[in-house]
This record gives sequence, structure tokens and C-alpha cells, in this order.
Amino acid sequence: MVNPRQLIAALMSNIGQVIVGKEQAAQLALIAMLCRGHVLIEDVPGVGKTTLAAALARSLNCSFRRIQFTPDLMPSDVTGYTLVNIHTGQPEFREGAVMCQILLADEINRTSPKTQAALLEAMEEHQVTVDGVTHPLPQPFMVLATQNPGAFIGTYPLPEAQLDRFFLRISIGYPTVEQETDILGRYSTDVRPMENLRALCGAADVLEMQQQVDAIYCAPEVRGYVARLAAATRQTREVQLGLSTRGAIALVHAAQACALLSGRDYIVPEDVQRMAMPVCCHRLVPEADARMRGITAEAVMEHVLHTVAVP
Repeated sequence: MVNPRQLIAALMSNIGQVIVGKEQAAQLALIAMLCRGHVLIEDVPGVGKTTLAAALARSLNCSFRRIQFTPDLMPSDVTGYTLVNIHTGQPEFREGAVMCQILLADEINRTSPKTQAALLEAMEEHQVTVDGVTHPLPQPFMVLATQNPGAFIGTYPLPEAQLDRFFLRISIGYPTVEQETDILGRYSTDVRPMENLRALCGAADVLEMQQQVDAIYCAPEVRGYVARLAAATRQTREVQLGLSTRGAIALVHAAQACALLSGRDYIVPEDVQRMAMPVCCHRLVPEADARMRGITAEAVMEHVLHTVAVP
């Protein structure tokens, strides 16, 4: 049986060869993998969003494809398309980039909403439907999407329905001076760190760890706590759109993974609190006047965590 704590620690160390000083971001991405979730990596250009996604894919030794989202990208480039074989006269399905285990959707907010929507069925149901025929995706399946902040020129903000399908959101941030000095040293030679990255586990190991997460016990009191947190976000005056039921379910799953990595077979409220910010904040939409007053989703979630009674 796979020991998830040891394997996750090894994976974090492996990813740390190319992403310096961002252990929390790497751990959150691995937690999403344990929970069959998708990750939105949002930050300014050039801080390592694509590198983190590529390092994770290489470490897991799963089939990997990358889509560079551009304004002219078509939905069929993502899902695939059907054409008629001129020799047999029969329709044939040509796979799109989504037919893999780990998909890197690079700069997802630089393509049109129509193409963004091509990922919705794949992310929610792990399948794609082309010309009325449904094609299952290989398992495990995970989307790692990167995007620049919405205020940057040439971006199309993701709609709320698609944001809600991302299990959690990660922000990498700029490195410290010491960390950047280390990065410059690693990338100043002919051999790039990514070239030496080795695979530590395969698809079967990932599926086994996902089953172990499912077995973590969630007491009724903890479920009630998560439900009260969700209700509090919907009742806050500063919020136009609160936490969805899908988001509440994601928070429980994230807490299960957090408990597993802590060596427990049950969830405690601290697991929920630890995962609340990355799982919930991108799902909250503040009111327009609240945004004008500088109130962010993060501030709302912090307030909710401090006001809802802990069991």
C-alpha cells in the first residue's frame, strides 16, 4: 500500500528542484490531485506558474499535454472532432488535447469564452461529447490552468460557472531575494533543472491515494461546520455570490486530504480552516460597492472563519 505522507513529501522535494521556496503552492497542487480536483494557478507573468504545472506532471509520470490558450484557439482543438475517413466512409474521432491524464491549460483567460467552455464537461464529468458521442477521459484526470490577473490587457475573465469547477486556486508570488539568487544559480548553467526531474509514481499510485482520501472520516459536527461556513458566505451583505454546494463538498474533500497528510483517519475543524482560503475565495463574488471599498473575497472569508462557531 502507498504511504501518502512519504510519497507527497518526496513529490514536494522533487518539485522543489525547479520551484524554489514555494512549498505551500506545491502542496496545495498535490492536495488537489489527491481529491480529483483541478487547480487554477493565478499570478503575474514570469513567476513559475507553467513550471509548477509541468514539474507536477513529470513527477507523477502520467500522460501529459499542454494547450497554449490564444484568442484564435477553437473548442475542437480542446475536445477533438469527428471526420469521415475517405477510404472507409466511416466517421472517426480525432482526439483533442484534453484526452490525457494531466492537462496544462496555459493562460486560460487569453482565449474566448466559447473555447473556455469546452473544458466544462471534461472538468466536471471527466468526459467529452463530440457530435453526440461521449468519450471518457483517462484516469486520473486533472486540469492545471494558469492565468494572469484579469486586469491585464488581452484577458477574458473566467465565468463563475467555470471558476466553481476549479477545486482550489493557487497564487505563487514573487520570490525573496535569497530565493531568487538561488533560482538564478540553478538556471545559469546549460542543464535546466526540469531536465533532471524524475518520475516518482504513476497513475495507479495516484488512484490508490485518492481512495485513501475517500476513506477519511468526516463527523456530523464537522459537516455541520462546513455547512454553516457556506451559509455565512451567502448571508454576508458584501457578497453577491456565496459558496456553492460544490464548493462546500470540495472543502470537505480538501480537509480529508489534509487529515490524511497529517497522519489521521478523521477530520478536525483545523483541517477545514486550513483549506478554506484556497478552496473558497475564488468562488466568492463581492458586491460592486464592496469591491469599490476595497473588500476582497479573502477578507470576507477571513471574517466568516472568525465569526462562525467552531465545533
